[in-house]
Amino acid sequence: MNVTMKDRVAVVTGGSKGIGIAVARRFAESGAKVAILARGRADLKAAREQLASDGLEVRDYVCDVSKAADIASAYEKVIADFGRIDVLVNNAGTSRAMPFETVTDEIWQEDLDLKLFAAIRFSRLVWPGMKARKWGRIINVLNVGAKAPPAASTPTSVSRAAGMALTKVMASEGGPHNILVNAMLVGLIVSDQWVKRHAAKAPRPTSTPSRANSPRACRSAAWERRRNSPTSPASSPPSKARTSPAPPSMSMADGHRWYSGICPEGTTTF
Repeated sequence: MNVTMKDRVAVVTGGSKGIGIAVARRFAESGAKVAILARGRADLKAAREQLASDGLEVRDYVCDVSKAADIASAYEKVIADFGRIDVLVNNAGTSRAMPFETVTDEIWQEDLDLKLFAAIRFSRLVWPGMKARKWGRIINVLNVGAKAPPAASTPTSVSRAAGMALTKVMASEGGPHNILVNAMLVGLIVSDQWVKRHAAKAPRPTSTPSRANSPRACRSAAWERRRNSPTSPASSPPSKARTSPAPPSMSMADGHRWYSGICPEGTTTF
């Protein structure tokens, strides 16, 4: 299948790392003109140079999407440079999970500004242009907590649930104008946030993994342990792209411990 976005203009918030830079890469590979937004100028430069080393060109803009003024300024700059915005990926955000009674008004407001109001404000700016051209795509990056929030997951799960409701409203209103709005609910995946969180909880000296303790070898070793366990039935070794399934009722904290336990310290992949 030939997927092309030739001459489309795509904006990705939180575009310097993780999901954001991966999305920006695919858009650029498909021929789109790409703008990435993030708070850190150094991170944006590193992302732009990383993509440039693979022959992909993007433009970067410093923008704290939790601030209305920053969004308005970034929007005007992108319009000045590209003339329009065809695709908006509201990806900026961070995981913030704690017991309900510990969440202060300030934390609630910060989380809603970053994850909900950022999507509202940016989408509201691009909406008229998409409507006039009868073409637009908006993707709100949420997480699985939007539909199944566990205990001690506030304020993130609540902000994400509001993002889901926002997505449904926008999708219903945008459909007649060919503005398609979707949400992407992210589970436990390899991301910059999880890598940093694991490094903070389990600091270790950096080293280059050998073939014996590479991620693939770790997964094979984990399978071998399960196969030889008297309480676990034998099963086929996982393929290169798979790990063992997580328990269905896993919380985010449990998931972190599960991923961290797959491989020895120093070679964990999650």
